[in-house]
Amino acid sequence: MKLRYKIGGGVFGLLFLALAALALTISYEFSCLTPSEPASETVYQSVQHVCYGAPDLLALADVDMPAPGDEEVLIKVHAASVNPLDWHYMRGTPYFIRLFSGIGAPSDPRMGVDFAGTVEAVGSKVTRLKPGDRVFGGRSGAFAEYLLTPEDRAIALIPDTVSFEDAAAVPIAAVTAMQALRDHGQLRPGQKILVNGASGGVGTYTVQIAKAMGAKVTGVSSGRNLELVRSLGADHVINYKEENYTDSGEQYDLIVDMVGNHSPLDNSAMLTPNGRLVIVGGAKGDWIAPMIGPIKAALYNNFVDQELATFTATLRRDDLEAVAKLMSEGKVRSVIDRRYSLAQVPEAIAYSETGRARGKIIINVE
Repeated sequence: MKLRYKIGGGVFGLLFLALAALALTISYEFSCLTPSEPASETVYQSVQHVCYGAPDLLALADVDMPAPGDEEVLIKVHAASVNPLDWHYMRGTPYFIRLFSGIGAPSDPRMGVDFAGTVEAVGSKVTRLKPGDRVFGGRSGAFAEYLLTPEDRAIALIPDTVSFEDAAAVPIAAVTAMQALRDHGQLRPGQKILVNGASGGVGTYTVQIAKAMGAKVTGVSSGRNLELVRSLGADHVINYKEENYTDSGEQYDLIVDMVGNHSPLDNSAMLTPNGRLVIVGGAKGDWIAPMIGPIKAALYNNFVDQELATFTATLRRDDLEAVAKLMSEGKVRSVIDRRYSLAQVPEAIAYSETGRARGKIIINVE
């Protein structure tokens, strides 16, 4: 055997061993521990996850009440909402998430991101917010009675006409919809858009924001949700159980795909010559299944005229304020499927995992 083949085989073998070791490391799970006991008598309740796994491993625990730092805001949470992000972090899947959330066990036991509540106290250098303000936004630890966040993070005032529940539903889902349409889809008035997964959390906002931007909207959902999608302003609806939209012959300027049940190449065939595909969701799986769609889109993007994109939303205050303005004008509303209490967060997340929620799932903290 020639030397270069021996060297190549050795390198391949070392690479295989390294990948196998990484796979074993990130998929390993520590045993569950008991949540830490609070050190003071002033406490609040917070949903904690001290190990990866199913919803029934979540625990409602007492946590020390924090005092805001100079540039921080303490918020009394009135409502929160559930997102797929929550159960991905709860289970630590796909496993590559654990490179950021903690190997073996979560490095941060807090749960939840979307919140709405009232400012309880502010630090000495806080100028934008004051006690009593009604606010909403995104911050780790939203499934709790209180939440501490820096003033300069994704937090905005709730319009007087918007409830805590409706505001709590907004942050991740509505901001994802806005960034998909405006930043990555570059949607313009009069364009035709298809929303695949129009009745879900992101989908319900996508339909409404697209209409507010002047687009002609086609929404794809199951038959039981067609009337809901119409009520949000969709010009046309498709029941995916009876019709495959990739066989329709229609062409769209933009497709926003929350489902991933059609390949990027099939979607690209439905686009106008200068059209765009924006992938928001994907398949379930512990390893690479959720990444197959985005990887294919990145590969196919080199061989088709249309733009095939995938992205992860970034929570920003200006986007929260933009959605709040649309809600105050009556152009966007939150669709709420079910409501749960803070103690029922495990049931709420279990329902979210079924993928059957119409719009958003709300956690009422009060």
